[in-house]
Amino acid sequence: MQDNGSFSDFFYPAPDGLRLHARLYGEGAAGSWPVVCLPGLTRNARDFHELALHLAREAPAPRRVVAFDYRGRGLSAHDANPANYNVGVEAADILAGLDALKIAEAAFIGTSRGGLIVHLLGAMRPNVLKAIVLNDIGPAIEAEGLAHIRNYLHSASRPATLAEAAEAQRKAHGADFPALRSQDWERMAVAIYRQQGRAWVPDYDPKLVGTLDGLDLSVPLPTLWPQFNALAAVPMLAIRGANSRLLSSATLAEMRRRHPGMETIVVDGQGHAPFLETGDLPARIAGFIEQAEKTAQPPKFSNK
Repeated sequence: MQDNGSFSDFFYPAPDGLRLHARLYGEGAAGSWPVVCLPGLTRNARDFHELALHLAREAPAPRRVVAFDYRGRGLSAHDANPANYNVGVEAADILAGLDALKIAEAAFIGTSRGGLIVHLLGAMRPNVLKAIVLNDIGPAIEAEGLAHIRNYLHSASRPATLAEAAEAQRKAHGADFPALRSQDWERMAVAIYRQQGRAWVPDYDPKLVGTLDGLDLSVPLPTLWPQFNALAAVPMLAIRGANSRLLSSATLAEMRRRHPGMETIVVDGQGHAPFLETGDLPARIAGFIEQAEKTAQPPKFSNK
């Protein structure tokens, strides 16, 4: 289980007044970039717990880490209007949280939906993005992967124990994640489920699943290439699961072509989305952010 002494809870109002939540880890050195972690569609701040501990405590340059719960997930309030479960509203919520925390610039880690939100933040407030880590997401996503996500969300079970919850995740995703061990699935279950009475239930508003039902996956999905192109000057690391159904190798290659300075990591034995606390990923992510900060150009001031 996760240690509450390693982080603090932060609550703040969304632009429409909804009560939202984030986890805060560490302090970081004065002047160093904080790290903002944005989870996937139905996931929450707990997804980043082990990575956040590494970045806040163990990395050579410890940093302040903020991991957000979107509305309807984790400890954030559910929205009475499920139409508000969209990346535009969620991006505005993140900006409100950054303002409440007085964070003007940061390195961002976006897993899946979180990476889509990063693309929007680049259009809404570009100066906030100092470095970007995209975890198994890009400006174009594959319909097959989205269909897979929709199907397993509709068939989500209500396990009686946490062990059953971990086994349910292994059965749903194990074919794409042969590299994972039993403790990895247990951590995933802790991040995804919460106890409700005698059952363990997914920790998100059930109405969130319905937001995927209107998608016509027989036609090409909209892309965010213009928004991605606008991020060309921002240091970027793209991580792809070798077995990913959502981010294709062709899309990753096109991202690299459009952003020649982009670094890439392909994680063997994992699909969508790689567990960022596994293997050497925490050290490589910390090293990428540290290098980006060291090489960042200082702001130019004019006397005119």
